Amino acid sequence: MSAFKSLFKQTFIYGLATVLPRMLTFLLTPLYTEVMAVGVYGKVSIIFSWFAIFNVILAYGMETAFFRFFNKEDNQDKVVGTATLSVIFTSLAIFGLAFLFQNQIANVTDIEVHHIRFVIWILLLDALVIIPFAWLRANAKPMKYAVIKIVNVAINIGLNLFFFLLLSGLAKENDLFASIYKTDFEISYVLIANLVASGITLILMLSFYGKIKYKFNSILWQQMLRYAYPVLIAGLAYTTIETFNRILLDSSLSTAENPEDEVGMFSACYKLALFMTLFATAFRLGIEPYFFSHAKSKNPQKNYAKILEYFVIFGSGILLTVVVLSDILKVIIIRDEDFWEAMWIVPIILIASFCLGIYHNLSVWYKITDRTKFGAYISVVGAIITLVLNIWLIPIISYKGSAIATLAAYGSMVLLSYYFGRKYYPIPYNLKKIGLYLTMSILFSLVYFYQFRENYVIGISMLVVFLGVISFSEKNQIKQILKR
Repeated sequence: MSAFKSLFKQTFIYGLATVLPRMLTFLLTPLYTEVMAVGVYGKVSIIFSWFAIFNVILAYGMETAFFRFFNKEDNQDKVVGTATLSVIFTSLAIFGLAFLFQNQIANVTDIEVHHIRFVIWILLLDALVIIPFAWLRANAKPMKYAVIKIVNVAINIGLNLFFFLLLSGLAKENDLFASIYKTDFEISYVLIANLVASGITLILMLSFYGKIKYKFNSILWQQMLRYAYPVLIAGLAYTTIETFNRILLDSSLSTAENPEDEVGMFSACYKLALFMTLFATAFRLGIEPYFFSHAKSKNPQKNYAKILEYFVIFGSGILLTVVVLSDILKVIIIRDEDFWEAMWIVPIILIASFCLGIYHNLSVWYKITDRTKFGAYISVVGAIITLVLNIWLIPIISYKGSAIATLAAYGSMVLLSYYFGRKYYPIPYNLKKIGLYLTMSILFSLVYFYQFRENYVIGISMLVVFLGVISFSEKNQIKQILKR
């Protein structure tokens, strides 16, 4: 039980580092949907989709490789130095090439060149803190990790509020602010806020670069790359599933008159699934170091099975709660009614995000057995399903097709990971209990949203019934927790 206490303590603090800052960014969605036209918000979403793709390329799986070899090698300084020098070199090389070919990149991505320059700088700054943040997690320093992450987001939000709420008024009274203020400059303001926040984050992490030993071991580096490249492929595949639908919605596939409006509506309503994404991300940040550090303990499979059980219990509750309250949340988070047309996707995306969280829990088997290539294979299958379904469905049902494709991809990844996990690293999951919670929460969510939407008597009754089932089924565990 002490192992679980340590796990949940770290998960809670990493949750503060991930959930609280991203909850603060909820402030930006009401702001953006109030001050930006639907199409402009769509352009911002497309830029951040490309951000996600290139962030994965610049990390190229080295963060996960760092965790594996940091816990595996006796000489940890060698691991830290090799990983750090590798990321520094590749980041600077890609930065130089990107600036050299910025016009060509702008043509391919359909993003204006002056926005591309901002993107290149932000990507470099973010890449240079990948290993420092991984080092904090590996050394169990979640508080420092949390503080720096929160500072980053606070600066970002503060600058957004300044640019969009204060600057226009100040420009009328002060020449200095008048020189800064520009009309139709929303996208640049968003990127400037991100650039400043990323720059300050790197400054706060500079102490890491001053204390490490710059030892580069080519043999170790090759071993880390062999471990990392399947993670890179898996990361690209995952990012394709998660973000490439915005790019495809904006492409020639869309039959809409203004495809950027479709992207804007889809992206805004997608934000309501953030509650599930935040929970799953915080849980993953807590369990990933735990998986590696307890891999050699006595009967770790039993603990891994119990962790998935806990995840499904909490995730099921979050799913049903957000679906029942979605029409209340939309008024708070998405201010402009022009965006609400895409609310249809909310339960589908929530279930998809839930499946992704389950997949991350199931993925323990290939990470601790050094079979990361299976993670790549499974993610690639998911990405292929995403692309095929998006290409097929977008011309027919637009953003609804993208939502369905996302759910199909993550659902298939869960099934494949479970299937191969049983073969290579069997874990005694309680499928009966997990299946009950999943079936109830998903069935209640779909029936409520598509048949009884905004009938809160029925929605809350469903939620009470579900929580009652959990309380009865988990009564012994709840008693133990209360006693402790």
